[in-house]
Amino acid sequence: MMVSVQNLPEAHEALRGGADIVDVKNLQEALVGSAEPGLVKEVRETVPAEQHASVTLGVVPNQVGTVAMAVYTAGLLNATSVKVGFMRSSHQEAVEILSASKRALEGFETKLIGSLFADNLENDGLEPRKMVDIAKESECDGWLIDTLTKDGRNLFDFIPEVELRDMVFEGKELGMSTALSGHLKLDNLDELARINPDIVGVRGAVCSKGDRNDGVYWEAVANFKHQIDLRQSGEIDVRNGSHLAYDNGSTDTWVVIDGTGKTCASILSELTAQILSDSKSFVEVIVPGVLNSYDVLVWAENGNHRILTQRKDKDGSMRILIQP
Repeated sequence: MMVSVQNLPEAHEALRGGADIVDVKNLQEALVGSAEPGLVKEVRETVPAEQHASVTLGVVPNQVGTVAMAVYTAGLLNATSVKVGFMRSSHQEAVEILSASKRALEGFETKLIGSLFADNLENDGLEPRKMVDIAKESECDGWLIDTLTKDGRNLFDFIPEVELRDMVFEGKELGMSTALSGHLKLDNLDELARINPDIVGVRGAVCSKGDRNDGVYWEAVANFKHQIDLRQSGEIDVRNGSHLAYDNGSTDTWVVIDGTGKTCASILSELTAQILSDSKSFVEVIVPGVLNSYDVLVWAENGNHRILTQRKDKDGSMRILIQP
C-alpha cells in the first residue's frame, strides 16, 4: 500500500496507519509535481529503513537532461524509487528520457518507475497501454498507471479490469514491479485484488472525510490497509472460490522455489527460468498469500503446465506443485 503525502505530518499519519510506502508529491503543481528536496530528505529520514519512501516527479517535460538531473537528485536523497510520468510525450521521447534516468541512477539503490496516465488519450497524450513496452525498452525497474482527471472518475473508468490484469501479468513476467493508482476507493479493492499489482497507490481514500485536500488520516490508512490484508490472506474471496482446490497429493522428487519474502514478479521469473533450464523436473513453489497464488496458476495455464496439488500452510502461504 502506497500513500501519497504532501508534508511531514501526513507522512507520520501514513506510517501510523501502516502504509508500506510513503510517496512524496506536490499536488498543488499542475499535473502533479515533485516536492522540494528538503521535504523529501525529511520524509526519507523519518521513514524506517524497512519501509519505503518514494518520490513522484509527476508529468515531466520532454527534456532529457533536466529530467535525468531530477532523477539523480532522488538518488542522492536515497529515495526508494522515483516515478517519472509522461502525458504528451511520444513513445520514443519517453524511452529516451527513462533510459537517461536509468543511467543517472547508476550506483544508487533508488529504483526507476515509469508512469503513464489512464486518461492520457483525453489529453491527446501517450497511449497508457504502451507502458509495459516503454518500461521494457528503457529497462525500468517497474511502472505505474495513474490518472490525472479530477472529476470523480478513476482508473477503472478508463481501462477495464481485464486489460489492467493483462498489463500487470506481463510486467511481472518481465520481472518488473507493477503499481496502480488513480482515485482508487475501498469499493475498488475486489477488482484490484483480482488484478493483483505489487503496489496499490491511494490518496483521497485515506484522507479525512475522503477529501484528498483534507490531509492523510491514520485511521483511514489503517482501514484501507486492513481491507487489503483481508483479500491478500484470502479471508475475503474475490474470486468466489474459483481456481482454489487444496489436496495432499505428492510426487517423487521435485525442485522447490521458495517465494517467501519475494515479489510475485520475482517468483514468476524464477519459475520461467527453472522451466526453461529443466523441463522435466516437478516444481513446488511456495507462494506468500492467496492472491499471488492466482498469478502462479495463470502462469501455469498460459504455459500449458499441469497443477498437481495445492495446499495452504499454517502461515498462510500456498504450496503449489507443478508438472511442466
